[in-house]
Amino acid sequence: MARQTAVEDDVSEARDDQAAFAERVLEAEAEAIRRLSIGEPFHAAVELILNTAGAVVVTGLGKSWLVGQKISATFASTGTPSHVLHPTDALHGDLGRVRRDDVVLALSYGGNTEEVVCLVTHLRQDNVPVIAIVGSDDSDLGRLSTVALCLGDVTEACPMNLAPTASTTATLAMGDALALCVSRRHQFGVEDFQKVHPGGALGRQLMPVVDAMRFRVGENLPLVNRDMAVRDAYRSADSEAPGVRRAGALLVVDGQGKLCGIFTDADLRRMMLRDGDRALDEPIHVVMTANPHSLGPAALVRDAVQLVRELRIDEIPVVDENNIPLGLIDVQDLMTLKVIEG
Repeated sequence: MARQTAVEDDVSEARDDQAAFAERVLEAEAEAIRRLSIGEPFHAAVELILNTAGAVVVTGLGKSWLVGQKISATFASTGTPSHVLHPTDALHGDLGRVRRDDVVLALSYGGNTEEVVCLVTHLRQDNVPVIAIVGSDDSDLGRLSTVALCLGDVTEACPMNLAPTASTTATLAMGDALALCVSRRHQFGVEDFQKVHPGGALGRQLMPVVDAMRFRVGENLPLVNRDMAVRDAYRSADSEAPGVRRAGALLVVDGQGKLCGIFTDADLRRMMLRDGDRALDEPIHVVMTANPHSLGPAALVRDAVQLVRELRIDEIPVVDENNIPLGLIDVQDLMTLKVIEG
């Protein structure tokens, strides 16, 4: 028993030491970002990209190559054409991927990576502008570049101060800041984002609700008048759309055709269990949920997801600018789009 306790104590001590070390790693990387500064070179880099007619070509070697792929993807997904170019491949034929109206973003914390420096030397001979993200502008890459974004003296999270860790985090953060500032200046909006993210959860979240809803007024979603008895409201709904799968709720409108309430099948079940058949003779405006939460015609699927999660409701009316019902989006629609789980 004593031996088991000793082993448990050793494991606990090792976990505590590991947690403390992991926190130091995170703090070192966070400190590298905190020490970044945004000065005139950053603004010059933004203007350089904004004024180019071509793409942002990102290059780097080793860990910088991996970070560069992410930065290039950020540019591309936020409205700035971009691709990556491996410096070794560039020196063996792929240099033709760079056009004179492109801007090259070269990554090298040390600033003296031979392949990157050689590539940039050739590019500058052809007057291709180069933005460098480096540790210091007093480096081969810093001196060759059109604009140098300096990260400063970064202490790596690695205990030996060797493995690229904090420096790659700082490089990524600077690249993201550059990409997003350019995107903001381009006034890249939600509709633009949806165009370049048509697939996956992001694209589906940005779909207009009017495109996602199955139940539409005039097709398969009848409206009922607020003065109808519950029994008559259901009969009316069934007669207007015979043989059509009905939504799990009735949308109730006033004399002007404006949405004034919603009455769900769940409301009906609760009412029948409580009051029996006599409940069916109640005017629907007495038992409906008045002034329900709704979405406008410009709302996106993500807005519907937020309402479902926050209010725990399954059906949401969609109305026009005058509060006239257009349709109904329900939790099944959202599950079909795979933006919410059942």
